Amino acid sequence: MGYKVAVVGATGNVGREMLNILEERLFPVDTLVPLASRRSVGKKVPFKDKDVKVEALEDYDFAGTDIALFSAGSVVSADYGPKAGKAGCVVIDNSSKFRMDPDVPLIVPEVNAAAIAGYTRKNIIANPNCSTAQLVVALKPLHDEATIKRVVVATYQSTSGAGKEAMDELFNQTKAIYVNDPVVPTRFTKQIAFNVIPHIDVFMEDGYTKEEWKMMVETKKILDKNIKLTATCVRVPVFVGHSEAVNIEFEKPITAARAREILRAAPGIMVVDKREDGGYVTPIECVGDYATFISRIREDSTVENGISLWCVSDNLRKGAALNAVQIAEVLINRHLGKKAA
Repeated sequence: MGYKVAVVGATGNVGREMLNILEERLFPVDTLVPLASRRSVGKKVPFKDKDVKVEALEDYDFAGTDIALFSAGSVVSADYGPKAGKAGCVVIDNSSKFRMDPDVPLIVPEVNAAAIAGYTRKNIIANPNCSTAQLVVALKPLHDEATIKRVVVATYQSTSGAGKEAMDELFNQTKAIYVNDPVVPTRFTKQIAFNVIPHIDVFMEDGYTKEEWKMMVETKKILDKNIKLTATCVRVPVFVGHSEAVNIEFEKPITAARAREILRAAPGIMVVDKREDGGYVTPIECVGDYATFISRIREDSTVENGISLWCVSDNLRKGAALNAVQIAEVLINRHLGKKAA
């Protein structure tokens, strides 16, 4: 038999993607329990050619559940994550609630899989921010080669990163513009259709937004505390797929050719860098794919030992659902032991 797996937030964007990826990757699920709020009870979600009824999170007893994938926001995770952990269930949490907790490992399997061993302290493992996840996958092999000193990153983040209502707002505003109806922002601070908004999450005292702060501190925790990073996070009128323009300064010399060679050999990365019209990846092409795509690799002559690149990934997959399932795979392979399917 396999594992009893709960998915918290199973009816949301990321929750549905988690179910898809569990099935695609043949994760050894013996019993699946989709969980959501009481208003979703009675709904069904598809899994392995069956429709599975959604149960109420508020009424669920996590005792006897092996793994719970949480994707229902920080408030829900703060309340139910520790309860599940104390009941003996290992929580893999997609919210920001536990990421900077020193007793909770923050994991991207291609980067720091060994750190997952720390899960025993609270039975909780944190999934990083979507923009951080794809960034550190790209940085890790280059850091191993030439030691990163500083990173400057500008993100171009899709509306799906803000949830279904945000995607609906992009669709509705676009439609309104075409038929000359008024455009009224509700989910975003300004019009998102045919526009870009340099503001994701709340502003902090130093002028950075919390999304930018997350990238700074999470990269340090996952990869190396000595890396200096500054970020500008921008919401763009794209439904799915986050893009990043990344400038990296290294301690040691590294050429674009060598960086390209290293990235081609790295796990989880697909290099598409042809230096011709269309010889790069855009968000549309990355949707539904597991890989983090790297393009536009070039040397930066304005600094010593500098490389610039373009990084694209499906934020609902690698940025959230896929990374969570990959963490679960590492967990069973290294710590829980495989069960016969």
